[in-house]
Amino acid sequence: MRIEISVAGQTLQLLDDAGQLLHQYPVSSAAKGVGEQMGSYQTPRGRHRIRARIGDGLPLGAVLRGRRPTGEICTPELMAAQPDRDWILTRILWLCGEEPGKNRGGQVDTMRRYVYIHGTPDSAVLGVPGSHGCIRMRNADMVDLFNRVPVGTPVIISES
Repeated sequence: MRIEISVAGQTLQLLDDAGQLLHQYPVSSAAKGVGEQMGSYQTPRGRHRIRARIGDGLPLGAVLRGRRPTGEICTPELMAAQPDRDWILTRILWLCGEEPGKNRGGQVDTMRRYVYIHGTPDSAVLGVPGSHGCIRMRNADMVDLFNRVPVGTPVIISES
């Protein structure tokens, strides 16, 4: 099983071991485009893998901060009270780069940049770039994907 993310298409595809499409989800990658540098707020390219799965069993819309649930559930009122907050909701699939010098190690380390696949508010627009570097998904889609993939699942992020 593997995940392929297209930045141009703003899609995430889940493929089986034979390369057959199991499911496709709309996503949102970084508003600032692609890039690997620490502090760039860009989505890193290349070969990655899921290093950690966080949030199993949390309700839809559960707010996570620092990879821990805050006890909050995202609501329009909570979002209005904190309009500049980067909402990480429901589940996290924490990515680790697999290519030393490109997305692993030093100032290009995907994991140390805290790049995730994660849930986002249902009001967020998907299909267009808009994140701070992560891959955002609808909460229900995030749960579906989370339940299908184990730690170690390969993830390819490409511009095409």
